[in-house]
Amino acid sequence: MRLNVSPIHKFIAQGEHQQQDFKFCISDSRKIARTLVAFANTDGGRLLVGVKDNGKVKGVQSEEEIYMVEAAAALYSKPKIKFTSQEWDVDGKLVLEIWVDKSPQRPHFAENDERKWVAYIRRNDENIIANPVLLKKWKLEKRKSGLRFSYDEPRQKLLEYLSEHESISLSKFLKIARITSTQAENILAELLFIECLSGHFEQDPVYYTLNKNFDMNSLRKPVL
Repeated sequence: MRLNVSPIHKFIAQGEHQQQDFKFCISDSRKIARTLVAFANTDGGRLLVGVKDNGKVKGVQSEEEIYMVEAAAALYSKPKIKFTSQEWDVDGKLVLEIWVDKSPQRPHFAENDERKWVAYIRRNDENIIANPVLLKKWKLEKRKSGLRFSYDEPRQKLLEYLSEHESISLSKFLKIARITSTQAENILAELLFIECLSGHFEQDPVYYTLNKNFDMNSLRKPVL
């Protein structure tokens, strides 16, 4: 159903941001799948089709574009992306609004230019590849068994550093703990999973901070 009372101008005035993207047209379902996946993996978001990057409304060029969005969500995203759609009449031009919720099924994947399946997240107005720590944290969320946490020397060094500094990056953690990248990523993912740390994936480089509400004494016992 096409609606005439349009909020599109209000949306356009906000510009492109973490939860909003403009597309003049859709010519490639694979590419649009990356935006849908990034929204689903992050905070959800709105895609406005028929709007240029500068915010000018040009209208949807073809009724086939909704079918291309459906293909992007079902065929070129895995797991399949759920979305809602709405058509708006904006000064006699058709704008297609696609809304994707933050997904409980994360991570979702889309194909990159090499046709490899990659998880994307949204950073400001861009779709970027999810970093390994976030992927490992999502994997822990899907575990059916408990997590046994070892309060060993690398973890102690990490938490001691954060007790004196506001944040830490992966590269800094590697330097102070003298462990491999894989080991460091696993530790950061575990601490994110138990909500000891917060990850700031919207930043470049990504950094991690202590969750001040977390009970540090609980780390000396197995986390189940």
